[in-house]
Amino acid sequence: MPRPDPRAVAARTLSHYSRNAASFWAATRDHDVSSSRAALLSAIECTPPFALLDLGCGGGRDLAAFRDLGHRAVGIEGCPELAAIARAHSGCEVLEQDLLALDLPEAGLDGVFANASLFHVPSREVRRVLGDLRRALRPRGVLFCSNPRGDDAEGWNGDRYGVWWSTPSWLALVAGQGFEPLGHWYRPECLPPSQQPWLASLWRRAPDGCDRDPGGAAA
Repeated sequence: MPRPDPRAVAARTLSHYSRNAASFWAATRDHDVSSSRAALLSAIECTPPFALLDLGCGGGRDLAAFRDLGHRAVGIEGCPELAAIARAHSGCEVLEQDLLALDLPEAGLDGVFANASLFHVPSREVRRVLGDLRRALRPRGVLFCSNPRGDDAEGWNGDRYGVWWSTPSWLALVAGQGFEPLGHWYRPECLPPSQQPWLASLWRRAPDGCDRDPGGAAA
């Protein structure tokens, strides 16, 4: 069965978030992901304040938290309605870009926080997007990801597109794009494995010149 066009995937997924922006923000604004933010911050090696990107920032919950800690945080959000909420909630700059068309300065970031966002990227595009994030990070910069885990299934969940990566596939994929693994774990923490649907992983930008997969569709 042919896979849908990535641009059509992005448009339909973002349209879902536009229609449901207020309810999505109400449902997620109080989620406690402080341990995920702490994992990112603790791995960054330079002196704070850090230059951080919240990729797919939603209504700005984590942007506000990073700001309150004194960091220079910028958000990216493809849904205009959520971007407006994020600006109002956090007071931070929020760029309206979808994940398939990132426009980021090179080597300007100490850390990228990609919480529940990269799984929306179709498998045929995810290597390119990871390459964009790597180039945006400074040498030895840090990437945090959290995605729903599964058996590498890909497709629609209502009007939202997603890839439910298995742990081995995701770890191999990111490592192949020039990132060194710092660790992975399942979330929410302190629950039995059957109640931990999210795979969290932490990565450092590897030195230039390391062997990398040049791109193409994921397996």
